[in-house]
Amino acid sequence: MLKDKFGRQIHDLRISVTDRCNFACVYCKSAVTDDYLPQPELLTWDEFLSVARILARLGIRKVRVTGGEPLLRPGVVDFIARLGEIEGLDDIALTTNGYLLPEMAQELAAAGAPRVTVSLDSLRPEKFAKLTRAPASGEKVVAGIDAALAAGLAPVKVNIVLVRGFNDDELLEFARLARRRNVMVRLIEYMPLDGDRAWNRALVVTAQEVVETIHPMFPLLEIPRRFPSETALRYRFADGQGEIGIIAPISVPFCGQCSRIRLTADGKIRTCLFSLKEHDLRHLLRNGAGDEDLAQFVMKVVGEKEPGHRINEPDFVQPDRTMLSIGG
Repeated sequence: MLKDKFGRQIHDLRISVTDRCNFACVYCKSAVTDDYLPQPELLTWDEFLSVARILARLGIRKVRVTGGEPLLRPGVVDFIARLGEIEGLDDIALTTNGYLLPEMAQELAAAGAPRVTVSLDSLRPEKFAKLTRAPASGEKVVAGIDAALAAGLAPVKVNIVLVRGFNDDELLEFARLARRRNVMVRLIEYMPLDGDRAWNRALVVTAQEVVETIHPMFPLLEIPRRFPSETALRYRFADGQGEIGIIAPISVPFCGQCSRIRLTADGKIRTCLFSLKEHDLRHLLRNGAGDEDLAQFVMKVVGEKEPGHRINEPDFVQPDRTMLSIGG
């Protein structure tokens, strides 16, 4: 098993397959849309698969395919199918903004994608357009959720990044969404990874605030963690209808149990979402390194994994990369 110097076992890998997106969400990227990586700098599908095979031999068990918007990159469905053939990988998941799901959900299901997470940051069309800077797309995302459910991509999770003054007044609507549909709603604290550098702590809606808002209307019962590295604080509704989760890296950090590393679309390993240092795997891949060389490199990199993200420390420095280019 991959282990860092703090004894944390690393078994989750997030692969960002593109930095392109058809949305420009305020918490994720700048409004500038033409600053994407040149295609030759992106790993090829075969390169991604080579890395995944090596990491599976080192103990990676779960792969989440992200972006950017992963469904924009041609060949992603076949890539997911090929990931599913790698021995040792037990869990393949996809995070998407959902816009292309109405057309692609059945294809993804046929490729073996067991579940998807869809971003839906507002249930109100005008507000959705303001948050995503993508007019007239909210209804298409809701249709994508329905298509995923119909295709059997279960469980479907819905990610909602909470930004004070934008969508925190919809908390009860988000709770109703979880209760009325067969989805798991995940409410996420706003993190300092936006391209416009507009983040500040006052915009963070904390886990405590979420519970205090929802619980009086829809009583919540905490669900025990299934495993220590689970990121979400999970709650079911006391009447048994639905589930919400709260991902609270700011107010309830879970760094001490982190089990994740990330591979960016251009082949850099990041040991933390907020790493200030990246490790260039692409150079090795394209300059004759063998599987054992790559494995040794990854083990060394994992050994340098940070103890935590330091957001709550006075000397915190926001990474140069945004969420878009790191991979959500």
